[in-house]
Amino acid sequence: MGLKMNILLRIKELLKRRNWTIYKLSKLSGVSQSTLSNLFKRNNAPTISTLESICKTFGITLSQFFSNDDVFSLDAEQKNILEITLGEFFLTKEFDQLEQEIK
Repeated sequence: MGLKMNILLRIKELLKRRNWTIYKLSKLSGVSQSTLSNLFKRNNAPTISTLESICKTFGITLSQFFSNDDVFSLDAEQKNILEITLGEFFLTKEFDQLEQEIK
């Protein structure tokens, strides 16, 4: 199996672990939904910057992404806290951007 397929499988695995959709990953990472969808439809590898954004959203480093080890294990409460924290962070980021556009 090629590297790009491993990358896509790893992203799918991380999505599944969090019970996230591509739409949710898009909203949290700032990577457009069409970009993410096209990666899977066309079996393309993401750019480094896209992969960095995805990793950051998942709360892992590029090194952890490519590691064969289980990167982390969170219980349900920890997962919930992480999702709320990420959601608040990105909501604040979007609010700040809208505020700048209004000015």
